[in-house]
Amino acid sequence: MTIHENLEQVRETMARACLRSGRPESDVALIAVTKFVDTARIFEAVQAGVTEIGENRAQEFTEKLNFYKQNHLRAHFIGQLQTNKVKYICGKADLIQSVDREPLLDAIHAYAAKNGIVQDILIEVNIGREPQKGGVTPEALPALIEKIAALDSVRLRGLMCVPPAIEKEAVRPYFKEMRTWFERLKSAYPDLPIDTLSMGMSHDFDTAIEEGATTVRVGTAIFGPRRI
Repeated sequence: MTIHENLEQVRETMARACLRSGRPESDVALIAVTKFVDTARIFEAVQAGVTEIGENRAQEFTEKLNFYKQNHLRAHFIGQLQTNKVKYICGKADLIQSVDREPLLDAIHAYAAKNGIVQDILIEVNIGREPQKGGVTPEALPALIEKIAALDSVRLRGLMCVPPAIEKEAVRPYFKEMRTWFERLKSAYPDLPIDTLSMGMSHDFDTAIEEGATTVRVGTAIFGPRRI
């Protein structure tokens, strides 16, 4: 199948999930994940209507940045970010989705303040409490939120997660817990522009939508298996 046909299937699946959960389709944004995808293939997705992309690696993000700008794409950084790579991402990414620890937050805030910008971020939550994964544990989330709320060069927009890689019905409780944290966050900080709950990937994005995702991150279902 072509990228255009894959996108049609993804959008149909999203629409059905929205219908089942009583939500308008406009409630959910689609991010095309472009890790190891060359710009020619990304452009096929752009021609098919993609307007938002997600990149996992700082080097690849930098290499493709001009392409994103030329095609008026909203660019998200969704991978683990090292503090020494912040300068390549902060101020260039529309949204950094993977803030998960204080040293990274401090580096982003310092760079943004130095350059007179405000960087939009999400907190990545290790909702499955998996030791091999990045993300702040749910127990440590309130303290990190409180610190972010006091900073003036970063702007918290919501939460992101990568739940355990299990069958999509089994992952539903993790999405439910994320939705609960998201609603608590909005309630506790009504003055912050909290509008993004980023969860769900190629194998489970419909379940994530049913449980309240506002953004899904889909790569393989659009571009096929990664060509490394």
